Amino acid sequence: MEAEALPCRRLPSPLPWGRLSAWLDCVCAVTFDLELGQAMELVYPHDYALTEKEKTSICYLAFPDSYSGSLGDTQFSFRFRQSGGQRRALFGEDFDYDGETPVSLQREPAHYFGYVYFRQVKDSSVKRGYFQKSLVLVSRLPYVNLFQSLLQLIAPEYFDKLDPCLEAVCSEIDQWPLPVPGQTLNLPVMGVVIQNLLPAPLVLPSATELDLFRCFQPVLIHVQMLWELMLLGEPLVVMAPSPSVASEMVLALTSCLAPLKYCCDYRPYFTIHDSELKEYTTRTQAPPSVILGVTNPFFIKMLQHWPHVLRLGELRMTGDLPKQVKVKKLAKLKTLDAKPGLYTAYKPFLHKDKGLIKRLLKGIHKKRSSEVQSALLRRHLLELTQSFIIPLEHFMASLMPLQRTITPWKNPPQIRPFRPEDFLKTLEHAGPQLTCVLKGDWMGLYRRFFKSPNFDGWYRYRHREMAHKLEALHLEAISEANIRAWMKDKSEVEVVDLVLKLREKLVRAKCHHLPVKEEALQQVGQHITTVMGALPEDLQAVLCHQ
Repeated sequence: MEAEALPCRRLPSPLPWGRLSAWLDCVCAVTFDLELGQAMELVYPHDYALTEKEKTSICYLAFPDSYSGSLGDTQFSFRFRQSGGQRRALFGEDFDYDGETPVSLQREPAHYFGYVYFRQVKDSSVKRGYFQKSLVLVSRLPYVNLFQSLLQLIAPEYFDKLDPCLEAVCSEIDQWPLPVPGQTLNLPVMGVVIQNLLPAPLVLPSATELDLFRCFQPVLIHVQMLWELMLLGEPLVVMAPSPSVASEMVLALTSCLAPLKYCCDYRPYFTIHDSELKEYTTRTQAPPSVILGVTNPFFIKMLQHWPHVLRLGELRMTGDLPKQVKVKKLAKLKTLDAKPGLYTAYKPFLHKDKGLIKRLLKGIHKKRSSEVQSALLRRHLLELTQSFIIPLEHFMASLMPLQRTITPWKNPPQIRPFRPEDFLKTLEHAGPQLTCVLKGDWMGLYRRFFKSPNFDGWYRYRHREMAHKLEALHLEAISEANIRAWMKDKSEVEVVDLVLKLREKLVRAKCHHLPVKEEALQQVGQHITTVMGALPEDLQAVLCHQ
């Protein structure tokens, strides 16, 4: 960040708050009312239509769940379900953010993120004796670093100057460029320029990355087990002393699978007032695939039946290394004052990588910065995930029909089905051992992975990507075909049918952003013009009006 005087020039936007909505859905202020408890004081823009259920969720999640006498400011994040149907984005259909972004960092279709700045200070002018208020940025983008940095600038100012400040900030954000992946953007706000590198497939996403080393300090020796639990979509509760520690740990855990998307539900911060409480705490069925970040000790009693509970305490140092939590039996998690630990009966499939711990310890002794340690840890997890996923990617690619089997006037052949047993047979010669030194039961890990929501999400995404590629190859084959030769012996009905089908293909190519060259699309459009020219004028008129 760098301070700089900025001209207040408004860039054109196709709709009111069009550019603002590319970054933020709305900004909320939540205060404590003696009669109502947490109450929504403000939503900006004023016309943003949050449902009552969404407002209630934001109000409860914007304040710490269990009373804390600590004064000052704290920041944390939460995530909650959208209710009340789909809302259209205002920034236009031509902006394809998700098409250019790594799948793990795409816009949330059915959930919101809430980024919170909470202040609690003594105030004798308030009946309760305390000023308690939160400013919440609500967005579908997982840009935790960007939005928490933004809050550090605007929240203190808002607490002093209230509404006019918020309106000015939203007007400035409405002048920002669209969040184009892979670019370094200068984002002016309140006389400061925030520089942020937005995520692209091969670029470090500084807008989203947490300080992984700091987040994982108490569990460094268990990082690999936690990686497996995330990969398999296992239910996990993170019990922490504060909302910031809870939310950062949950977000760090979900990010450790990158570039694979964590496809299960997760709540960086979850309270006893949440509308999904019964759904997650019922004992009539197995716990769902979700990670919950909580602070209220009451959850220890409510979630004793969950298979994995990570209890964190205040960070303490033992020598150079932060005190590491121990793996403990679930049966010991009975009292509200249960000690920090990873309570689980899970047995990892892979052997522990002792080299990673040695490298991190060496970094601590050499007083390496947290950023360098985080980069080392992230690279280790990235390589582990890639070693696991590359054999799956290669096998999936082998299910794609050969390009020579795609002809212009027949529907393209189908992608062959994914059969787990066929994949497992390839592991002996093309498994993770080619890129990873870790030993263990890789086959067992894959078998368990096939039953997880993460496999289902990965497979659906890759299958859709391949289906789009097939459509693109078919369009290119049509664009290169001799349309006049095809027309020679065709009836009017067949010609009209072709016009309608080619139009539909061009619409799909635009709507789904198919990977087709612009020249190929223009040539298909030319084919439509040629074919229509051979039809009687009355039929041409009918087709032109469709």
